[in-house]
Amino acid sequence: MTQMSDTLDLTGKLLIAMPGMGDPRFVKSLVFVCAHSDDGAMGLVINKPTGDIMLDHLLEQLEIEMTPDVSNPPVYFGGPVETGRGFVLHGADFTSALNTLQIDGGFGLTATLDVLEEMGRGTGPTQALVALGYAGWGPGQLESELAENGWLTCDASRRIVFETADAAKWEAALNSIGVGALTLSADSGRA
Repeated sequence: MTQMSDTLDLTGKLLIAMPGMGDPRFVKSLVFVCAHSDDGAMGLVINKPTGDIMLDHLLEQLEIEMTPDVSNPPVYFGGPVETGRGFVLHGADFTSALNTLQIDGGFGLTATLDVLEEMGRGTGPTQALVALGYAGWGPGQLESELAENGWLTCDASRRIVFETADAAKWEAALNSIGVGALTLSADSGRA
């Protein structure tokens, strides 16, 4: 069995969908990789709000009270796997008493209700993105998609993840590695 230290570890990185992405759910997607190992990878799409679900709607469905004047951000389409399950990607300033996955670069991932309860009270993480579902890859699948030019990768920054407008995140990630959106091609080549 190959050790992860001998292979690519994209935990805490961003995946930038290339033009020509075969799966329409990932067209112009930007995915934050929460975990990547020999067993596969898990990430959240961070630039596609659901369009019709806001935090207050989600909290109401879960019977969690929301204090007036608390921020009411959109809920995101995190990916096509387990779309009824929620995840909160946030800064390292918050740690759940139950379970938070600390991710290098100043990020955390919490999938327990306590983070939503804290957010409803206005005492949760200062920066957070709530997503339903996730993107998942089996062993070697993400590496194969990278080899087939399905994705580019870049470092994740809190600025891109939390502060950039959703419609501008994909291009901001490209710009962070010196690539312009107009220079990309859907065709791949081999040297």
